[in-house]
Amino acid sequence: MSTLHVLSHSPFSDTRLGSCLRILGSSDALLLCGDAVYALQQQSSTLEEKTVFALEEDLQARNIECPQWATPVDYPAFVDLSIRYDKVNSWL
Repeated sequence: MSTLHVLSHSPFSDTRLGSCLRILGSSDALLLCGDAVYALQQQSSTLEEKTVFALEEDLQARNIECPQWATPVDYPAFVDLSIRYDKVNSWL
C-alpha cells in the first residue's frame, strides 16, 4: 500500500523529516510544503534516492530552486497525488 507523506515543518526546527525518511517505503512519496522545502537545500543523498515532490508556491515564496531529483507541483497536482497514493499521511 503506497503512502504520500506530507511534511510542512522546517528540517532545522525538529526531527519530523528524519522520522519520515526512516519509514518511507519504496512505493511511497514525500511532498514538501511550507518550511519543509528548505530540506531541498541540504546535500542529502537520502532525499535524492526517494520520490520527492515540492509545492511550487512554497518554493517561490522562499526563493528556492527545485533540484532536478525532485518534482515541483502546483495545487491541482497536489490533489492528483493525494488520489494516486493509497493513503496520505500528514506529519503535523
